[in-house]
Amino acid sequence: MENITADRLVKIYIKIRDKRAELTKEADALEEQQNIIQAKLLEICKDTGAESLRTEFGTVTKRISKRYWTSDWDSFYKFMKEHDAMQLLQQRVSNGNMEQFLEENPDIHPPGLNVDASFAVTVRRK
Repeated sequence: MENITADRLVKIYIKIRDKRAELTKEADALEEQQNIIQAKLLEICKDTGAESLRTEFGTVTKRISKRYWTSDWDSFYKFMKEHDAMQLLQQRVSNGNMEQFLEENPDIHPPGLNVDASFAVTVRRK
């Protein structure tokens, strides 16, 4: 392997990061355009009373998209306990909260807990 300097690696890293940011902006702009088109297609479905539209280029199907959340976690936790419904939450450990818990309780280790730790670098533009 050729002798690559840290200067060269940082230059390449920043160039790649900038390109990824540019692509993300482009993707965000395209997503915004798609959202505008989706809204117009929903309006057409509503105006025509259609559940789906067949076109020369593809088929549009109207569907209901739902998202659930709570604004009262204490009451929601109580509700879950009362109805034995712990499955209402996603099974994911909060990284920040777990890290804080372990720091505050160094002698307590939750059963089945796994951790993946690795070194990383941060590159800042000069």
